[in-house]
Amino acid sequence: MTDRLETMSIFVRVVDEGSLTAGARALRMPIATVSRRISELEDKLRAELLLRSPRGLTLTDTGRTYVAACRRILEEVSEAERNASGEFIAPRGTLTMTAPIVFGRLHVLPTVNAFLRAYPDVDVQIELTDRTMNLHEEHLDLAVRIGPLADSAFIARKVGEVRQIVCASPSYLGEHGTPKVPSDLAKLDGITFQNLMSPQNWRFGSGRHEITVPVRSRLIVNAAEAAIDAAIDGLGFTRVLSYQAAAAIRAGRLVPLLQDFEPEPWPVHLLYEPRALIPQKLRAFLDFAAPRIADGMPQPYSAAARRVP
Repeated sequence: MTDRLETMSIFVRVVDEGSLTAGARALRMPIATVSRRISELEDKLRAELLLRSPRGLTLTDTGRTYVAACRRILEEVSEAERNASGEFIAPRGTLTMTAPIVFGRLHVLPTVNAFLRAYPDVDVQIELTDRTMNLHEEHLDLAVRIGPLADSAFIARKVGEVRQIVCASPSYLGEHGTPKVPSDLAKLDGITFQNLMSPQNWRFGSGRHEITVPVRSRLIVNAAEAAIDAAIDGLGFTRVLSYQAAAAIRAGRLVPLLQDFEPEPWPVHLLYEPRALIPQKLRAFLDFAAPRIADGMPQPYSAAARRVP
């Protein structure tokens, strides 16, 4: 049985990595061993699971069904082992999670550090990435998500909200004037964080009051930090999420603009899969982290009314 489970694990990892070479590298096994184990598995099942080509691997119909079954079996075995080790009785084991890079560094990591000091039998493995990771496929206990959630079977615990804010340096505003309405931006120089919005048009307001304003992006970047640095340097105005520019605004290096015209805030959630038994390490982290992350986040600006120019 151990051999069978190990072969299943090898097969799943190869599928996830996309090639025998990448799978062998991730598993730290010789590629000849990995290839042999999968061939033996196909012989035992009397079915072809993978189609091999210079472009990589493709699952057959049988392979797709089998890899899904392998994932279920491996997860059930893993959960049984965690249960036997007491993970469902007391907080212990490794908690795996993901969070956006900047938000994770500013708001999640300090909470994780405090949690680790409070729970010495729990370890945490956290991946800070702006890529949306699949909790089930990537074996994660928890994800911090910013923005509206797609319909899913996951459980979401809201911990706060963030805003899309426009800001510029005092020096730039002193030279070019302060925009009063979104249409004023068309006459100024823009810095666009392209992961957040289009470099040609920005939307303001919401619902029936939503408007689209053309902007002239003198600089387009793929990192919020770069957009903020360029704005601080006086190149123009930029738009980022509120927590990304909070330190620069507190220091007086950036000034928030057009707050009455901001879109609706985006929610921040702690997301996890529903289970018959929630491991105590996850339950403990949710109870510990949710109020602390919420308390550490600034409250979104609330305009009395949404105006349009």
